[in-house]
Parts: sequence; structure tokens; C-alpha cells
Amino acid sequence: MRAEAREHAIAARPPLSIGEVLDRQGVLAYVLLFPGLLILTVFIAYPFVTSLWLAVTDQSVSTSGARFIGLENFIGELGSQIFQQTVRNTLVYTAVTVVFKLVLGIALAVLMNQSFRLKNLARAALLLPWIVPTALSAIAWLWLFDATFSVFNWLLVHSGLTTRGINWLGEGGWAMTAIIIANVWRGTPFFAITILAGLQTVDRELLEAASVDGASTWQRFWRITLPLVRPVLLIVLLFSTIWTISDFQLVYVLTRGGPANSTHLLGTLAYDVAVRAGQLSEGAAISLYMFPVLIVCVVALLLYLRRSSTT
Repeated sequence: MRAEAREHAIAARPPLSIGEVLDRQGVLAYVLLFPGLLILTVFIAYPFVTSLWLAVTDQSVSTSGARFIGLENFIGELGSQIFQQTVRNTLVYTAVTVVFKLVLGIALAVLMNQSFRLKNLARAALLLPWIVPTALSAIAWLWLFDATFSVFNWLLVHSGLTTRGINWLGEGGWAMTAIIIANVWRGTPFFAITILAGLQTVDRELLEAASVDGASTWQRFWRITLPLVRPVLLIVLLFSTIWTISDFQLVYVLTRGGPANSTHLLGTLAYDVAVRAGQLSEGAAISLYMFPVLIVCVVALLLYLRRSSTT
């Protein structure tokens, strides 16, 4: 009888309204997560799965169908001199720019952490290179490195350092130097502002106590400040490494991988092979060579942070 009464009460209960359904935490959580999951699926998961499929086929613009060929594209690229040079370029470009951005970012963050007039205005101006669209800033750098109208060449010649201007974008070594300078200029503010946020969390009492004990400014920074902001530094290094390895806009606008492939990165080479040459499968394989490096960086950082949190 009780079971029949319970079933009758459930049957007689009016249906829940949309508001009552959303009041349930489990349902509301899925509703709020759905837009984000949809964006990740459409713009990240689907292109990634598509590139995986293209990389193991012989798909090109001129062919209507795709034939599965396994790892032939990956193995074939390893024997390509252009690909080998591109890997070297990517490693050099990433290592040099990240080191310079880290050093300059720390220096600027320490400077901006001091008390001086117009401090807030200086902090806002520091962000300008970071917030300006990459393609727009690259066009400005293209003019600065122009062989005829370069401001840098004018300064070098009129200061007596050289007798003629430098062909910044026409020679391999100078072209690599040019894109490194542009990347450092653009990426340093991200380091500086993020590290500055970490410096704001350092307890002043620790620094004052160390000063009373006779520690110098360098000793306080090296033994107290730097260890406390190390997690922030590692996260910034991770993001900067990922963005630098996969850099495209800045390099492509300035040099398009030239001269003679001396500034090609994995991203620009993949674009040239897939879009301009029409070899979609080879371009996808080249772009996927970045993936293992990024996975190693992420896993190493996560392991370090987990070990640091347990000690």
C-alpha cells in the first residue's frame, strides 16, 4: 500500500520547470560547461584530430581522395635538409628569445615593483607591446628593418659604428637576429607583468628581517624573492616556450621563412608546405612535430610543481 501511495504521489507531482531544473547543481554545471566544451571541440579538438588523420595519409590539394600511408610523412621529413634546418632555427629562436625575455622581464618587474611617480602609468605603458596585434607590430618592425629606410641603419651609420647599413632581412644571420629582437620586444611585457604580480605576494617582513640580519639587496633577491616567485616563473616559461615554438605571424610577416629558409620555423614551414605548395599531409606532419616537445614541457612543469607542493 505504501509503495502504491508513493507511486501515486510521484505521478501526481507537476513537471519541473526550467528554473527548478537549473537549480540542481549537477544540471547547472553541465549547462555552464557546455559553451566552453563546444568551443574546445570545434576550434581545438576537431582541427587536431583532422591534422592527425591528414599526417598519416597522402592527401594533397590536387588529389580527391586520401590513402593511408602510416608514418611515411614523418619519416620523409626527417631526411629533408629544409626540415632539419627548420628544427635548428626553431630551437635557437626559442632558446634565445625565452632567455632574453626572462632576464629582461625579471629586471623590469623588479623596477616596476619600486615606488616612484607615475608608477601606474609606466605599468600600463609596459603592456603596449603585448596588447598591440602581432601583425600590426610586425609591419612596424618590417619598416624598422628595411634595407633602405631602416632607423637602425641610420643610427648605426650616423654614429660612426658602420660605414653602410645592414641588410637585416636579406642575410640569414641578420634575419634571425631581427626576428629574435622583434619577439623579445613583444614578449618581455608578458614576463614583466606576470612576475610583477608574483613579487606583489612576497612578504615584506621577510625582506626587512633579512635586511636587518645584514643581507645585501642581491642576497635578499636571490635567497628570498626568487624562490618565492619560482612557481610563477615556471608557468611563465612554459607559456612563453609554447607560444614561441609555435610562433607564426611575426616571422611570416617579417621574413616568410627567408632568406633561403634561414628563418623558417615549424609553423611557417608547415604553412608553406600545406597551403602554398598544396601538400596537406606533409604540412600536417611538420606541424605535429611540435606536439611531443610541448607535451614534454607541460609534463616536466607539472611534475616539478607537484613535487614542490609536497615538500
